Amino acid sequence: MPALHLHHAHSWEVSPRDAIAIQKRLAPLVREEPLDFDALDTVGGLDVSVRGDQVRAAIVVLRLADLVVIDQAIWEGPVAFPYVPGLLSFREIPAVIPALEQLRALPDGLMLDAQGYAHPRRFGLACHLGVLLDRPALGVAKTILVGRHGALAEPKGSTADLVHHGEVVGQALRTREGVKPVFVSIGHRVTLADAVALTLRLALRYKLPEPTRLAHRLSYKGAL
Repeated sequence: MPALHLHHAHSWEVSPRDAIAIQKRLAPLVREEPLDFDALDTVGGLDVSVRGDQVRAAIVVLRLADLVVIDQAIWEGPVAFPYVPGLLSFREIPAVIPALEQLRALPDGLMLDAQGYAHPRRFGLACHLGVLLDRPALGVAKTILVGRHGALAEPKGSTADLVHHGEVVGQALRTREGVKPVFVSIGHRVTLADAVALTLRLALRYKLPEPTRLAHRLSYKGAL
């Protein structure tokens, strides 16, 4: 695939203060709109691991109709940004972009093992990448960055609003009965209800939905 066209491109060699300013400038560009499931033929799961001063970005593309893996890619290189809570996208997207460029085609939708709108500035990694690519994107995180949720029933499919400063920023979602929930938030061009529905549809036998589960495995083990 040729080099990606990034909308609203910016430098990645910035200070944490400048990175926050970029987030604040781009956050209003996030669009929450219904996901066209009929046009969603492929979903790409993304995960990034950091070991020491090295980063590895992994992408696994599944065909939505039968969840067959049709493409995958890994990019490894030096970490380009320090660890700063709330600024993960500046640490990980510089590795994600060259991994995406190895794919035969860009997936129709992106599911990230990361936060989206459930972020202090409402612009987590899933929002940032979704805006840059102008692609439907959502975050499915294993932990909470901001907000709290109320009681969550035990059956699979149970949800509870994740609320931060009086605003619903995501949902806690039980993908397996009796297992800790994941935390779903929009990234770009998807509603929260559709993000939850897609996550639940892709959560088969495990806590994590298949795209991010496989991307996590590829990221940490280097193979599926």
